[in-house]
Amino acid sequence: MKRVIVGMSGGVDSSVAALLLKKQGYEVIGIYLKYSNSNINTWSEDSIDAMLVSQTLKIPFSIIDISKIYKKKIIKYIYKEYRKGFTPNPDILCNSKIKFKIFLEKLIDLKSDFIATGHYVIKKEIFENGKIYYQIKSGIDQNKDQSYFLCKLNQNQIKKSLFPLGNLTKKEVRQIASKYHLINAKKKDSQGICFIGKIKLFNFLKLKLKKKEGSIIEINSKNSKKEDGKIIGKHIGAHFFTKGQRKGLKIGGYKFPLFVIEKDIKNNILYVGMGKNHPGLYTKVVLIKKKNIHWINPNHDFFKKEVKCRIRYRQKLQKATLYKKKNKIYVEFEIPQLAVNSGQFIVWYINNEVIGSGRIG
Repeated sequence: MKRVIVGMSGGVDSSVAALLLKKQGYEVIGIYLKYSNSNINTWSEDSIDAMLVSQTLKIPFSIIDISKIYKKKIIKYIYKEYRKGFTPNPDILCNSKIKFKIFLEKLIDLKSDFIATGHYVIKKEIFENGKIYYQIKSGIDQNKDQSYFLCKLNQNQIKKSLFPLGNLTKKEVRQIASKYHLINAKKKDSQGICFIGKIKLFNFLKLKLKKKEGSIIEINSKNSKKEDGKIIGKHIGAHFFTKGQRKGLKIGGYKFPLFVIEKDIKNNILYVGMGKNHPGLYTKVVLIKKKNIHWINPNHDFFKKEVKCRIRYRQKLQKATLYKKKNKIYVEFEIPQLAVNSGQFIVWYINNEVIGSGRIG
């Protein structure tokens, strides 16, 4: 009997993943990863749900405290990125640097064959050029597809992973949970930052980042030169804002809303423009440095070929072309993209397969 470690979050998805694997004949072990911080999360409720589901399924269950490594690898990264003016995506690094790394370590300790999660993705094994490699493909439920979040997994992590929900819809998963009387069958999906949960970004950032008053400068959409802008107000710190943001500016009296179109972190200036059609909000080409590129598909001769990309979770895939120049990749979109921020991850696909990703800027 094959043994599998299932990462159980207390939610319905990971619970059904464990249920399905047990029904398929695996020896299932449930593990809950605990991050404890009294300022920003309450992990105990989720861990109790995970424990109760494990009891229902009659599988062993344990809790691993990841607080120390999570603070080092993720919390510090978030603050560091925002302090520099970037817009990070901690969930992507959380998967590659925390979840799958720790589960693979436990796989060895517990002499298991696989690890598994409740992600809505499909894993495929491909034999090509005399070698086996593993694909991550979009789940069939396009509203729940989570391939974007797994864009930095490596081949060994994928090889050892199982994703039982890839061919199911969220509705089907809840129906399975109800059928087998799982306590969390109707539990709402978790939101917010990985392991932290739902929290207002400003409230999270202000725990470490200080307020610093600076100027808000409006740039006219017909004359986008910075030097021609005019000061229209003050802000509490450029590092608290992202491109495309409208909330928090607290400036009224305009025909259309004001949006952040650029930040000058060094001089603590926010540049804003009126209306969602302001040209400063849109980007046609993004740059990715070689050190920030990650390939899942090892046969990555994808340059000057059309791919599809997304720069945020659940964004509709966008047509683009990859170009290589020295130690950089340029991604040129067919249609200019709204609110692209340095620090975000861009993920590129061919035929619903994640072929690679990169950190913008």
